[in-house]
Amino acid sequence: MAHKPLLDCVFVPIASAEDARATARAVTPYLRDRDATVVVGHVIEKAGGAPDKASVEQRERLAEDLFDVVDDEFASENVSHECHVLYGTDVAETIIDAADDFDADAIVFTPRGGSRWLRLLTGDVSLSLVTQSDRPVVVLPDVEEADTDG
Repeated sequence: MAHKPLLDCVFVPIASAEDARATARAVTPYLRDRDATVVVGHVIEKAGGAPDKASVEQRERLAEDLFDVVDDEFASENVSHECHVLYGTDVAETIIDAADDFDADAIVFTPRGGSRWLRLLTGDVSLSLVTQSDRPVVVLPDVEEADTDG
């Protein structure tokens, strides 16, 4: 049985412009000049019955802006990718389902900032991805933060 290369297809979730930039910069060295499939996704979280804070159209425009950031970061680095808007009431579950739908070998991201208290109160998507995913989850350090720490 022939084995396909590890990380032949990765799913990369993004949440904000800063996150899109940081994640694209962190993942690029691992994917540059490879024939890997990179699927970038942004989850539009639905309130599950409660009124949403912003309209779906506003959130879709934001997603397109985030994809522009990723496009710009990957353009000069020869990283081929595709971008998708996802919808769900549970961000981690939506990401895991999308990784399954795209047959991704792994979910790859940089952790979002925020205090421990904020994560405790709002739920920690990173922790949920690591503990609930049925595929490998690769957490990359934020390249810019790592550069300023040393």
